[in-house]
Amino acid sequence: MNPIVIQTIQFFMSLSLLIILHELGHFIPAKIFKTRVEKFYLFFDIKYSLFKKKIGETVYGIGWLPLGGYVKISGMIDESMDKEQMQQPPKPWEFRSKPSWQRLIIMLGGVTVNFILAVIIYIGMAYAYGDQFIPTDSLEGGVWVTEENIGDKLGIQTGDKIVAVDGEYVENFNSLFLEIVNGNSITIDRNGEIIEKEIPVDFIATLLEDEDKVRFLSPRMPFVVGAIPETSANKDSGLQVEDMIVGVGDDQVKYFDEAKPILEKYKGQETVLTVDRDGRREQIPVVISDTATIGVNLGALTFDELEKGGYLRLETKKYSLAQSIPAGIDKGVSTLTGYVKQLKKIFNPETGAYKGVGGFAAIGGMFPDSWNWAAFWNTTALISIILAFMNILPIPALDGGHVMFLLYEMVSGRKPSDKFMEYAQMTGFFLLIALLLFANGNDIYKAIVK
Repeated sequence: MNPIVIQTIQFFMSLSLLIILHELGHFIPAKIFKTRVEKFYLFFDIKYSLFKKKIGETVYGIGWLPLGGYVKISGMIDESMDKEQMQQPPKPWEFRSKPSWQRLIIMLGGVTVNFILAVIIYIGMAYAYGDQFIPTDSLEGGVWVTEENIGDKLGIQTGDKIVAVDGEYVENFNSLFLEIVNGNSITIDRNGEIIEKEIPVDFIATLLEDEDKVRFLSPRMPFVVGAIPETSANKDSGLQVEDMIVGVGDDQVKYFDEAKPILEKYKGQETVLTVDRDGRREQIPVVISDTATIGVNLGALTFDELEKGGYLRLETKKYSLAQSIPAGIDKGVSTLTGYVKQLKKIFNPETGAYKGVGGFAAIGGMFPDSWNWAAFWNTTALISIILAFMNILPIPALDGGHVMFLLYEMVSGRKPSDKFMEYAQMTGFFLLIALLLFANGNDIYKAIVK
């Protein structure tokens, strides 16, 4: 199956699940407080529905516009902008007739369900898969800066050991990139000297200049022959795929990044490579090109081989059901905290992070291009947290806007007028449309530029 089709299917599966559960978060407390729900819709039904059926007092349906979903609660100014209903005297079953604390619970239901869902997914993943990661402190040779211009911007060099980001030790090397993106300072160990570096405020903008190079940090790897092209001058030299190059001439080589400056010394000359082949050392005569290469492609070792060679350590944490609960909660809280940090960067124009804001294409691209249930559920949990936080923002037309006005009412004892709520809802709606156009416009721009 086409990778784009697979991503699209996963996107709609995830989106549908999240929307239905979010709206159930409003629907259930509304029913508990005997508030009438007129509609329960997956996607928007502008002009017509793909499916609808009335059960009791509620019409359940699927709209044609996949921009979200909604529940229409009687006596509430919402996306429907039903002014006619609001001009009638309040009925006992309407939202506006209920005590403010009940209305607050109804409005908070959606974001609460989204966050709880994410935590449940993380608990399930901790129990089913555990955690497998590379401990940052296991990189004996430090990090490999694969993009030197980005490393120079950050002030990191190959061989540096990352001690902390914002004063906090980062245990998992896989999460180091995101911590740096969200952080303000980095602590490194350079040949035993502890150095503090401020992360440039526009560092994200530097990364976005070429998104193919954003993963600029890697564990230092050995120089393993992955392939020898037919066009290589050394195709008949005796080099073999999976040979590990451990010496060039009289110089020893442990890491791939060390080979380039050594090869420069021998460019345009013949020399001898020392290779490790199945635990034996072999001497292979080769020709070094004028561009200081030997005409092979880089290969890779398995994690077991890398661990055996002392390049890194792979750690696996298994959780019992009881242990997976706090692990899942911690993961949910840390994911939310990380997203809030990213959002702060986006709202600061100096960072340039707004250039990375994406719409539906960007969200769809978060899913793997092959069927991988662990990746699917991990992405779904992340999007659920994003939806929870975005919906609680104090913007009219979002749940957070309604919550903001309800809190005002509870504190002041005065309810905003229906006319004010109507204008606020319209303002919030236009803000959301503008954000939607900007985010998806960014997707289109990136696609054109590429």
